[in-house]
Amino acid sequence: MTSTRPGPIAGVAGEDRSEHTAAEAPRPTSPVDADLARELLDGLGEAVLTTDDAGLVVLVNAMAGELLPEIVVGTDLTGCPLAALAAATATGADDFDAEHLGRRLRGVRRTLGGNRSAWYVRDVTDEHARETELLAERRRTRFLADAGRQLGLALEGDQALHAVATLPVPYLADLALVVYLPPTPTEHRPHWVRQTVDHSAPASGTVGWDVVTAVPGLVEALDGEPADPRPWPAIAREGIDQLVPAELDPSALLVSPIPGAGRTAGALVLLRRSGRAGFDRRDVELVREFAARAGAALATAQLHDEQSHLARVLQHSLLPPRLPTVAGVRLAGGYRAAGDGLRIGGDFYDVLPTGDGALFAVGDVCGKGVGAAVLTGRVRQSLQTLRLVERQPQELLRLLDRALLDLPDTNRRGQFTTLLLGALRVGPEGELRLRIAGGGHPAPLVVRADGTVAALQVGGMPVGALPGARFAAADLRLGPGELLFTRTDGVADARGGPHGAEVFGERRLRRTLAAGAGLPPATLVDRVLREIDTWCAGHRHDDIAMLAIGPAD
Repeated sequence: MTSTRPGPIAGVAGEDRSEHTAAEAPRPTSPVDADLARELLDGLGEAVLTTDDAGLVVLVNAMAGELLPEIVVGTDLTGCPLAALAAATATGADDFDAEHLGRRLRGVRRTLGGNRSAWYVRDVTDEHARETELLAERRRTRFLADAGRQLGLALEGDQALHAVATLPVPYLADLALVVYLPPTPTEHRPHWVRQTVDHSAPASGTVGWDVVTAVPGLVEALDGEPADPRPWPAIAREGIDQLVPAELDPSALLVSPIPGAGRTAGALVLLRRSGRAGFDRRDVELVREFAARAGAALATAQLHDEQSHLARVLQHSLLPPRLPTVAGVRLAGGYRAAGDGLRIGGDFYDVLPTGDGALFAVGDVCGKGVGAAVLTGRVRQSLQTLRLVERQPQELLRLLDRALLDLPDTNRRGQFTTLLLGALRVGPEGELRLRIAGGGHPAPLVVRADGTVAALQVGGMPVGALPGARFAAADLRLGPGELLFTRTDGVADARGGPHGAEVFGERRLRRTLAAGAGLPPATLVDRVLREIDTWCAGHRHDDIAMLAIGPAD
């Protein structure tokens, strides 16, 4: 809409100048005429409207005639058909921005001498369209970035499904519906999760195939065909009341498959209610990008759920057992796994009843997590089997050492365990008689009734580490009010305190035990665990296992 030559000039000093261009116009003979001529020349490519001191139009160039044909010489701008210009003139504003005759116009006022003004009006339709498209593209980019971040945080299957259903509302649609088949369905019925603009929380349920087939394109999307989102102009309400609330009157529908890992993860259904524009090409492209991110999130969540299920099964089989009842003996165990995710680790304790007492073990397997837990299971199973043929603790350690060294992958992985293994029986006067063999484990602590805490030096080498390892043993008697406290090194090594880096330490452990002298084993173990939890204050720590043994009253 720009012109290289100014158009005809009308209405200057009562003359008819329609036959002259601005370049051919006579030289102005007054300062006012000079201002007007300059304004017309400066307005090349823009519409120029010049008003006199009464607010009436006295000059209109050719561009103004094209953009604003209703405004001619003599028009009072305060009452002109362009409402935005009229309002700006009436209020003394210096600019306006408005739609007029299908074009986007932007005007700026400049003050001339003698209370005169000139309005420069420019057609910014194409510029406005580019700005609008740029803003829309930024919104789309921001939506995808936010969606990717929130989908990345949804690690569990239900969280991911809810995120896929809630994120498109209201930006993309007034209703978002995710329809999917569970990986291991108990019944072959589609499941769904739905979010609408009228509800704060998503709803979910199952639905029959007759309802699924009533939604255009949904069956094909669940089968992964077509691969791209497909818009539909409208949807009939018959048969879909289970999926679409009655208060929502749909006018536009878009159905997209959600690609998964090796198979379609589900389908995304987007509905817009009456009064909202349908889905255009850019909407389809945006939904395709979102569905791809949603499929990746659902696949990751499914893998996470499978791993969590396996971990729960492993945890159930490897957590310290419920301690048995042994006549004349009081037992108590305590356990904390490193971290909060998988409550399994390499520290363990176990008590195995025998005919005249029991065998007990407290061990610490090299490593952490699932690998250490697997070796823990091997050690515990080996002890349960070997006790059937041998009950002397020191000989049992030798047999266990040989069994671990014979495992095909033990030496390659460098896995081994430290272990305290003891046998106990009740003496004729109710005292406990213990023989304890050591395999490189921290020395057990004896807590006497008077508050004295002393280490029972046992010694020995780690089990399963080196061929020809040597093991040692020591004997102990416990009377009324006395107990044996065994633990893994995670107790003393637990870090916390004011700065979160100081270890709990052996000295602090002994003070805690001395303060609880005379308490039953279960009470003393609880006290130690509370002290460690308070000391760590949420900081990560190594695996912790402890076992307290004392004679019954």
